[in-house]
Amino acid sequence: MHAPRIRGRASRLTVVLLSAIGLVVFGWPLLSGFGPFSESATLPVVTLIAPLLVVGVLLSLENSLADTRVLALVGVLAALAAAARLVSLGAGGVEFVFVVVILSGRVLGARLGFVVGVVAIGLSSVVWGGFGPWTAFQMLALGWVGAGAGLLPRVKPPSGGAAGKRELVMLMIYGAVASYVFGLLMNLWFWPIALGPDTSLSLVEGGSFAENASRFVLYSLASSTLTWDTVRAVTTVMSLVIIGRPALKALRRVYSRPQSHRKVLRLRVMEHESVR
Repeated sequence: MHAPRIRGRASRLTVVLLSAIGLVVFGWPLLSGFGPFSESATLPVVTLIAPLLVVGVLLSLENSLADTRVLALVGVLAALAAAARLVSLGAGGVEFVFVVVILSGRVLGARLGFVVGVVAIGLSSVVWGGFGPWTAFQMLALGWVGAGAGLLPRVKPPSGGAAGKRELVMLMIYGAVASYVFGLLMNLWFWPIALGPDTSLSLVEGGSFAENASRFVLYSLASSTLTWDTVRAVTTVMSLVIIGRPALKALRRVYSRPQSHRKVLRLRVMEHESVR
């Protein structure tokens, strides 16, 4: 087995493992009924672990950025996504960053899509001055949005147009679902902090999984799912309708140049070789 293939598998396994740990970090409130996951003991730990997970995943994806042209393209897309986030600043749930990250993940593949999402949050937070304990959680969640777009089933590149429409519909559905899932994840880790211990929807430390899950669902519905997250989903879907197909075509034209493309292909990222 060739060394690049071994490194590629090791990279994928590392990303999967760290992402699984990340899901546990996000979901710590629902584990509070289990002894070692009490709020007082767990919250400081997960706040420290989240940035380490981001760094660990990025380091494991270093080989995916070995090609300078790919690195430049990822940098441009991350900067564009950061600018899109700054333009909207999430006002009322209007967030254009999701569109850029989803399109990037779809064309560049899961690993590079993750990088675009993470770097976009980092750049925009630096410019905006919005760094805080939540930033690493946002990086992970938006990185997963980009990775998920790269893991969607392949659709034959458009020739007559029908396949392009099917792909666009798939991305629109994914964008809507990802918008809600992102909101749920961000609500989940922050829910006990936002409400404190003395409301009817607060985390019950030592309570059962079902009890805390029902409280969280009600809290999320009341706080953002029916409002903020819904606006984000609508914004993402409408933006994909407007720019989705021409943006995919343009990105694939840039990304699928023969020589550099084969270097990236060795890392088994998503390819669109028939689109030149």
